[in-house]
Amino acid sequence: MDAMGATPMPGGGTMSTVWMPMPGHTWPGAAASFLGMWVLMMVVMMLPSLVPALWRYRQAVGRGGASATRPGSPLALMGVGYFVVWTALGIAIYPPGVALAAVEMQWPSLARIVPIAVGVVFLIAGALQFTAWKARHLACCREAPGRSLALPADAATAWRHGLRLGLHCTACCAGLMAILLAVGVMDLRAMAAVTAAITAERLAPGGERVARVIGAVVVGAGLLLLLRAVGPR
Repeated sequence: MDAMGATPMPGGGTMSTVWMPMPGHTWPGAAASFLGMWVLMMVVMMLPSLVPALWRYRQAVGRGGASATRPGSPLALMGVGYFVVWTALGIAIYPPGVALAAVEMQWPSLARIVPIAVGVVFLIAGALQFTAWKARHLACCREAPGRSLALPADAATAWRHGLRLGLHCTACCAGLMAILLAVGVMDLRAMAAVTAAITAERLAPGGERVARVIGAVVVGAGLLLLLRAVGPR
């Protein structure tokens, strides 16, 4: 615990600096700051795996008879729709994040169970990597909007595909993003590791097999964290 009673995060920040207003700032300002950080983080993390999906969409629009220059606007709109879903997720995450940070600051003794909770999050996230639910959403992310599908170059179709891809993507990444939130959204090492895992399972051959390998690694890490948390000090 630091002097303000906030739990230090692995990336050098604290729970309070991530979720709570800084001195002299308002709650709306704190929420806007978190959302801006969240959106920027999602753009950095998801762009490597999003670019191939955007390229497949551009090819599908071309097969629909659009000219070579026309797909640009629908392509951008698809990307906006995709990140709108991630933005909505950030908005949904902020209130429970604030509540957890407030509870931890009011009852510092709860900080002792945080390592155990993080280990449990790792185990659940790792187990999700082996489920049919994960495999279904991962397949949609890897193939959307389809390699042989012909699409019209209109705004409604682009927006719809962006939202659909965003929904599949957030569901597919739920476990890995839970790890990032548990470890700390300001932890650059965790951010890089999660980005690498998401990119690998989306782009590498045999994505479902890659996801299971990632799941095994995450489960192993969760077991180690739990052993460290409950072991002798």
